[in-house]
Amino acid sequence: MHDKYYLLRIELLEIEPKIWRDFVVPYDISLDRLHDVIQIVMGWTESHLYQFVVKNKKYSEFLEYLEDFDDVSDSRIIRLNQLMKRKNQKINYEYDFGDGWDHEITLLNSNYDPKSPYELECLDGKRCCPPEDVGGPYGYAKFLEVVNNPSHEDFEYMMMWAGEDFDSEDFDLEYINYELIKYYNHARFRSLPWGEN
Repeated sequence: MHDKYYLLRIELLEIEPKIWRDFVVPYDISLDRLHDVIQIVMGWTESHLYQFVVKNKKYSEFLEYLEDFDDVSDSRIIRLNQLMKRKNQKINYEYDFGDGWDHEITLLNSNYDPKSPYELECLDGKRCCPPEDVGGPYGYAKFLEVVNNPSHEDFEYMMMWAGEDFDSEDFDLEYINYELIKYYNHARFRSLPWGEN
């Protein structure tokens, strides 16, 4: 067990109504592992590149695929507590550079007392993540226009594409925490719980 935990809020920007999650991680989690956790709590499917951005400095593990990768630091060797220390401090997380999903991460509590023995936990949130490859915030707004109107000519096609059970209001806390426990156990089995130094 770690001796210190952060309570974070992540919010998907340029989307109304808001899509957000409150979740707990060890304060010294590496950024590449934080990326894994974000994918789980938000509901993304690890299908695209990502980067963290802090004061115009970028961090990713896919350096060779990024433009201007000489200006990008390796997220596998940078720890969250190196970048965030104070309550209300913010960093950005960008996922899928084609669709352009921008997230803002806020440190809500820098000394959180976790209730879960798994060191990772999602506490709260609202709404499900957009489908992958929907076209960013603008594409998602158009997508919602269609799926919220059963008489729209593209309704059946869009529901088939997104999945028959797609519900933009859905937020399954129990499932998210189940996936976090699976991830935690897998990382522990590999003896690399929160990244290498």
